[in-house]
Amino acid sequence: MAERSVILTYETIRQWCLNFGQTYANELKHRRSHTGDKWHLDEVFLTINGKRSYLWRAVDQYGNVLDILVQSKRNKKAAKKFFRKLLKGLQYVPRVIITDKLASYSAAKKEIMESREHRQHKGLNNRAENSHQPTRQRERSMRRFKSPGHAQRFLSAFGPISDHFRP
Repeated sequence: MAERSVILTYETIRQWCLNFGQTYANELKHRRSHTGDKWHLDEVFLTINGKRSYLWRAVDQYGNVLDILVQSKRNKKAAKKFFRKLLKGLQYVPRVIITDKLASYSAAKKEIMESREHRQHKGLNNRAENSHQPTRQRERSMRRFKSPGHAQRFLSAFGPISDHFRP
């Protein structure tokens, strides 16, 4: 843009990201190849305006982020909502689900994906645990998220785009 004598401010670029970031992320999500059949699910807490929220994340065996959801609870109802969102967006079910030992996953899986294998083990879920690291780094550089809606909007676009640029 500088070669063409177009002057841009940081605010202009921020507005472009708000307007076109999610559209770009959705296109990348639709164009990616078929993801793996082994899903790693994990949740991590975020502090947003002094209140604890939970970031639920699903990753396949190759490390591709399938979906995320920011919620205020970490119970069976929240896990069911996350499973429904995952299945709606991907239109297929996994062969194996790997989680930590949170009981909400088992209860929600029995109702939504009862025929799938479910492995609960702390050490097997490292793929999902490691996928939280770029989010934590980004959260620190942004000086935390301001609202759950802002966190959901940013992270749902940030996941697919960062996977695209860092294979």
